[in-house]
Amino acid sequence: MRNKKHIAILGGGPSALFMFKQFVDAKHNDFTITIFEKSNLLGAGMPYSAIGANDEHVTNVSGNEIPEMVTSINDWIKTVSKDTLDKFHIDPKKFNEYKVLPRLLFGQYLTAQFNLLQKQAKEQGLKFEVHYDSEVTNVTDNPDKQNVIVEINNETKHDFDQVIICTGHNWPKKNEGKVPGYFDSPYPPVKLIFKTNDAVAIRGSSLTAIDAIRTLSRHNGTFNKGEDGKLTYTVAGDSKGFKMVMHSRNGLLPAVRFHLEDSHLATGAELTPEEIKQNREENNGFLSLDLVFEKDFKLAFKDKQPDFYERIKDMRMEDFVNDTLEHRKSIDPFELFKIEYKEAEISIEQHKSVYWKEMLGVLSFAMNYPAKYFSAEDMMRIQKVLMPLISVVIAYAPQSSVEEMMALHQAGALDIIIVGDNNYVEPIEEGGAIYHYTDEQENEHAETYKIYVDCVGQPHLTFDEFSYKGLSEARTVTPAKLWFKSPKNGQESLKNDSKKVKFDGKGGYYLTVPGVTINDSFQAIDDFGAFNERLYIMAVPYIGGYNPDYSGLDFCQEASGHIIKSILNN
Repeated sequence: MRNKKHIAILGGGPSALFMFKQFVDAKHNDFTITIFEKSNLLGAGMPYSAIGANDEHVTNVSGNEIPEMVTSINDWIKTVSKDTLDKFHIDPKKFNEYKVLPRLLFGQYLTAQFNLLQKQAKEQGLKFEVHYDSEVTNVTDNPDKQNVIVEINNETKHDFDQVIICTGHNWPKKNEGKVPGYFDSPYPPVKLIFKTNDAVAIRGSSLTAIDAIRTLSRHNGTFNKGEDGKLTYTVAGDSKGFKMVMHSRNGLLPAVRFHLEDSHLATGAELTPEEIKQNREENNGFLSLDLVFEKDFKLAFKDKQPDFYERIKDMRMEDFVNDTLEHRKSIDPFELFKIEYKEAEISIEQHKSVYWKEMLGVLSFAMNYPAKYFSAEDMMRIQKVLMPLISVVIAYAPQSSVEEMMALHQAGALDIIIVGDNNYVEPIEEGGAIYHYTDEQENEHAETYKIYVDCVGQPHLTFDEFSYKGLSEARTVTPAKLWFKSPKNGQESLKNDSKKVKFDGKGGYYLTVPGVTINDSFQAIDDFGAFNERLYIMAVPYIGGYNPDYSGLDFCQEASGHIIKSILNN
């Protein structure tokens, strides 16, 4: 009889939930699973617990859009206590799975699902244990003994046959705590519960910025809904100087949430693994971004929206993105907000998708997994051209957030400034920050704020920021890189950016991208290009270079599926 494989899941948030679900669904009892979670709660992770949300924060997905769990939200909501439902103003009889949820309530749902999975695991004899209040402080691979050592709370050490890193979000603090009024992120949001009589600088205009806006606005004024149903905002008497100023590279606000025809970002028409393999064989090992754009975006319109297809069929990716962004930039951001709010309202009422936006989400999801096979040239195109559009369009800002932002703007309490690509923030030792930027007329600005909140979202962390030094210092994990298809292009890029572009000394050039190197099974790759069958990494901040755009719970489901397949086949 062979010994059971002892596997650790590091982290207990949504990624770990999907990973554990894969083990339960596999109905394979040759494993013992140990889960380490730094809080006292499983399932919710950072976004859906008090670490990332207050009562006012809502999801940007609805119940029908999340991957399959043990029970549906529709069924689960009927089991929730009246006190909790009353707190979030939810009537279970009128509950609509097409509406967004309070994030903390959704966190309770995820916790309940983790509990149900544990019950299923016990019933089928899958051995597991959960350690709460257990922060992973280091991880070290031990090739001689063929195991991985996990250090908890800087004290105890545990040996495992395999480790899956699911530690999720990470918001490094650089100036916060040292500089008064300076916040490296808006999380946990409880720190933004204060009154102020000053303008607040917000870096970014994404969903992360909306989180900060929802919290700050509530503690410096009040929202009221009139008889006409329109929301208004009044600044509090003791916060007369309060105002929030978003600083955006391109001056664009996130697109408004609409009805998705396929709520799980899959049309069935995406490039198959066989097609990807064939294209790489014909392309010196690289996957063509132009092929992905053609197959996973443009061709989707041929039958669905032939008129739209005729308009875009001869466009390169750059042409389409420029055309779309120029149209958005030609309209005042808040006017566009109003237009898209109405468009989204009709989309949701009629259960009819805004198809080109949905397909952009499909494209983002489809190109994420094979992104490690793009050339450096194509990855630079993604970073410079495609991501600015994708990050805006697939943000899916909830209707209630949009209503609040329009009310704030109307009240003079919220504005947006275009700061371009060369902006930077200078912390002020005695408090706050100076925002340096050049406007569209090439005028230089240096605006001083007593309060500054960085809201650009989860940063893709560099190799040097990898948390587990036992792995990075031993080169068990290595910096992610993408090779240039053309040495000439690499040479030119090296002149322009010697920090990110490197020469290998043998005639080849490569682009360093965020995070560490992984293969298709999310296994770590070492300095010699060999994968480590003991170590899997699906913690988003550390694999951003090879997964440039992850899609929340859909990403968790996709990544965990590849990992379980690899584990079962070894």
